[in-house]
Amino acid sequence: MDNVKQQIKELIVKALELEDIRPDNIVDSEPLFGEGLGLDSIDALELSVALKKTFGVKFSAENADNKKHFASVDALAAHIQAIRGT
Repeated sequence: MDNVKQQIKELIVKALELEDIRPDNIVDSEPLFGEGLGLDSIDALELSVALKKTFGVKFSAENADNKKHFASVDALAAHIQAIRGT
């Protein structure tokens, strides 16, 4: 799971063009939105597209669980691994 978390962190920095943040500075359990990393709804959309391209997982705007899945790197990694069956 650590490899998936590292890939997610690198994807966040690259896809969102976060020039002042390095993947190693992102804490796995830290919230991605609001007071944590400070991402917004546009970032969520861009990140979901990048996650689909990289991991083949789809996120639907109608899915009520998206907020839970995008809560942190830990949550995203768990969701990706559950979908992939690994």
